[in-house]
Amino acid sequence: MASQGICVLGSTGTIGVNTLDVIRRHPQRYHVVALTAQQSDEALFKQCVEFKPQYAVLVDELAAQRLSEQLIKQRIDTQVLSGVDALCQVARLDNVDQVMAAIVGAAGLMPALAAARAGKRILLANKEALVMSGDLFMKEVKQHGATLLPIDSEHNAIFQCMPESLPHGLQTAGVNKILLTASGGPFRNRPVESLHDVTPQEAVAHPNWVMGQKISVDSATMMNKGLEVIEACWLFATQASMVEVVVHPQSVIHSMVSYNDGSVLAQLGNPDMRTPIAHAMAWPERIESGVEPLDIFQVARLDFEKPDFARFPCLAMAYESLRIGGTATTALNAANEIAVDAFLNKQLRFTHIVEVIEQTLKQAIHIEANDLDTVLQADKDARSIALEWAARLEKK
Repeated sequence: MASQGICVLGSTGTIGVNTLDVIRRHPQRYHVVALTAQQSDEALFKQCVEFKPQYAVLVDELAAQRLSEQLIKQRIDTQVLSGVDALCQVARLDNVDQVMAAIVGAAGLMPALAAARAGKRILLANKEALVMSGDLFMKEVKQHGATLLPIDSEHNAIFQCMPESLPHGLQTAGVNKILLTASGGPFRNRPVESLHDVTPQEAVAHPNWVMGQKISVDSATMMNKGLEVIEACWLFATQASMVEVVVHPQSVIHSMVSYNDGSVLAQLGNPDMRTPIAHAMAWPERIESGVEPLDIFQVARLDFEKPDFARFPCLAMAYESLRIGGTATTALNAANEIAVDAFLNKQLRFTHIVEVIEQTLKQAIHIEANDLDTVLQADKDARSIALEWAARLEKK
């Protein structure tokens, strides 16, 4: 097999680092063509020294300049680019076979779309691309013959438990329901009345997974699971009523698929993102990922609970945005990004995150997301509303 060229969008984040670890284990099978980051030039420099990509992109221009100077000193022949357009440029390079779309948040939409339009094999870790523009994104994938494979551990698990072909939808394939598992985050058993005083440090301390700050806060509010419900609807061409969230504290079962004959298929494994990454990179084959085999005797027990919507109102907001339809999910994502950023910067209380989202959904105008301009305008308008509400609630 010829070596496949990989572009890693967001290479210095958790998913990016894990992707590079899988690549490192299979040097004959994969090589790095491009690495990108927002502004972490020191971390990207170390990656360039090891993997010697053809291109390195930093969105921040000053960081790109620093990286270029370091690489020249080390005589490493990597071309450094800067800016958002450069992310799209490397995502559609002719010698790129696979694109790991791991940029967090709305910033990951444009390069992921560029990869779709170039007909690439897209390993999608950026759920916001589908939350913001699911209909548009899936149409681009189909129109340009791209291959879309989910990296979120839950969606990857669902993919592994699905029939090989779903030409006419889930119900025709005998699927009764998708069971999307959630750990419940760090506050699953914390008294609800104390959540108002949660600190950013407490919110990012996930009990099972090592993740970035934003996604860790999303896990604490369970907005992350709400975004995953929306993502699942687009990935598997289904409705919200077909996706049920199941709280599973051990994070050993990554998701399940229930069939109408009474069967429930589950994918199990240790909570390590290298498993879904390796699965998607090699699909339909299987390769070694570096993850320790699951010891079911050590796990000993598996618990399941229904989600508490009073404790996790962000999850309810996600279902509500799906009910509204159109650009409502775009507004949901935009408001959440603004609110989480304000919380991490200690400008907003933890319990105010959902209030910003709720008020933004109420005020935003929701229309059909027929084109990219509509999606981007809806995102911009929602951010403006969310910023206004965050300012109102600041330090209350």
